[in-house]
Amino acid sequence: MPYLALAVGCLVLAVGCARKESAQKTGGGTDGPAAEAGTIGSVAPAFSLPDLEGKTVSLADFKGKVVILDFWATWCPPCRAEVPDFVRIQSKYRDKGLVVVGLSMDAGGAKDVRPFVEEFNVNYTMLIAKEETPNAYGGIAGIPTTFVLDRQGRIVKKFVGKTEMKDFEEAIQPLLEPAG
Repeated sequence: MPYLALAVGCLVLAVGCARKESAQKTGGGTDGPAAEAGTIGSVAPAFSLPDLEGKTVSLADFKGKVVILDFWATWCPPCRAEVPDFVRIQSKYRDKGLVVVGLSMDAGGAKDVRPFVEEFNVNYTMLIAKEETPNAYGGIAGIPTTFVLDRQGRIVKKFVGKTEMKDFEEAIQPLLEPAG
């Protein structure tokens, strides 16, 4: 029986906290109204959500920045495993125009997230997602689900499931390079 619990735990760590889609979606898409929400090439859907102090933060506040937008929850082991990488990425690339934004799916809101943020020294923006937030991004089949947005607010990558830091770095580095 302990082996079954271990196997289930490993499976959750490997694939995420819900049904896993492909590890990464890339490809076409348009900026026009026909672009499907949350698809590569579409403009990221706008939101205004509370941070852990109750202050409203909008996606528009990050205009001109490269954004890593992570749907996650404190109860999700693969989500928790990515947080230290996001802390490192935020520290490493902040001065080059990167912003990491966590969108917590925790039902308890800030009271569930705040202790986690403090314990793990989270150095990036943490917001509390509303029920409709994941739907605006085409529905979130599993967490963690992470979107990478370019400086114009377009979705350039989507990762579903635990993703390695090197994969996030490969996605953001070309976007952080100065125009020239």
